[in-house]
Amino acid sequence: MKRLFDNRYLTLIALFVLGLAFFSCDNEEDPTPPELQIPTAYDGTDFSSATATEAAVLTQLSALAAEAQRGRQGQTVSLETLESLYAAGNPSVEDISTTYYAQRLTGTGGWLDELAKASGGSVYTPGEPQGQGGTLGGYLFDENGLEMEQIAEKGLFGAALYNHATTLLSGQMTSENVDQVLAVFGATPAFSNSGSSNVASGERDRFMANYAARRDKNDGNGLYSQMKAAFLKLQAATKAGQEYQEGKEEAISEVKLLWEKANAATIINYCHATISRLSATNPSSEDMGAALHAYSEAVGFLHGWRTISEVDKRISDAQIDQLLVLFNAPQDGVPTSYKFATDPVNELPKLTLVIEQLKSLYEFSTQDIEDFKKNWVSEQGR
Repeated sequence: MKRLFDNRYLTLIALFVLGLAFFSCDNEEDPTPPELQIPTAYDGTDFSSATATEAAVLTQLSALAAEAQRGRQGQTVSLETLESLYAAGNPSVEDISTTYYAQRLTGTGGWLDELAKASGGSVYTPGEPQGQGGTLGGYLFDENGLEMEQIAEKGLFGAALYNHATTLLSGQMTSENVDQVLAVFGATPAFSNSGSSNVASGERDRFMANYAARRDKNDGNGLYSQMKAAFLKLQAATKAGQEYQEGKEEAISEVKLLWEKANAATIINYCHATISRLSATNPSSEDMGAALHAYSEAVGFLHGWRTISEVDKRISDAQIDQLLVLFNAPQDGVPTSYKFATDPVNELPKLTLVIEQLKSLYEFSTQDIEDFKKNWVSEQGR
C-alpha cells in the first residue's frame, strides 16, 4: 500500500510539473509585446513619392482659391472657369468632396455661381439685399453679405480634405497612407508649426495645419504639438505591425479629434475677430469688409463638416445646423449675414453663443478661448 501511494504521489508531481512547462511554453508563444517606441522625429523618407496624388489635389484647390480671389480686385470671374478648376485632375477636388458640398457649390444658383455673379467691379453696401453683391473693404460678397470665396475654400478644408483623410484613416492603413493623411492635413515631416515665410517653402504648414499652428502657443502643449505627437504615434504603430493595433487605432482617433478641434478653434478665432471689429464705434468700410470676411471664414470652416460621417467627428449635423442659424447662414435658407454689420448690438451676441457652444462641445478651457483670439505664429514671429 505504501508503494502504491508513493507512486500516485510521484505521478501527481510529474503532471503538475508538466502543466507548468506547458503553461510556460504557451506564454512564450504569445508574449506581451514591448512598449511601442515612438521616435521624436517623423520619418519622411518616402513622403514625396507617397503623396504625389495628394499634392496634385492640394495644388488644384489652391488654383481654385486663387481664381476666386480675382473677384476681390474687381475682375470678372466665370462660373465655367471655377467649375473647371474644381473638377480638374484625377482625382479632382470635386471627387474627394462630400456629395452634399459638391452639390451646393456647383450649378446654377450654387455658391460658385453666386461668387461669379458678384464679381465684375460692383460695390457692396451692407443692407437689405439688392443686386448681386460686390466688393467691400477689399473682399467680394454676395448680396446677403456672405463671402462665397470663403464658403468654397475654407469649406473644402473639411468637405474635401478632411473627408479624404477619413477614407485613409482605418485600422488597415499603411505607412504610405499615414504620409497621405499628413499631406492633406497640410503639414510636412518637418512639422514646422508655422506657415509663415520664416520657414522654407517646402516645409511651411498649409491648409488646416497652418491654422492649427496659429492656434498653438508653441509651448509643447497646443493643438499643433498634440497633432504632431499623434502622427508620430500613428506612424510608429503602423510600422510596428499587428501587435500594436490598439495603439494605432488610438492614434487614428487622436488625429481625427485634434483636426476637428483645430477647426473649431479657428471658428472661435474668427468669431472673436468679427465681434472686435464690429463692436467699434462707427466702423469704417474697411472694418466692415474685414469683419464680414472673418465671419465668412468661420461659416466656411463650420459648414464644410456638414454630412461628414458622424463616426468621424464629434459634432453632429444637427449641432452644425444650429450653429449655422446663429451665424445667420442657415443651410436650408437665405443668409442674412449683413445684419452683423447693420445691427451689431442685437446680432453679435449670436457669435458669443457660437463660441460658448463650441467651448462646451470640445471641452476647451476659458484660457483656451482667450488664447484662440490670437494668431500665435504672428505674435511670436515664427
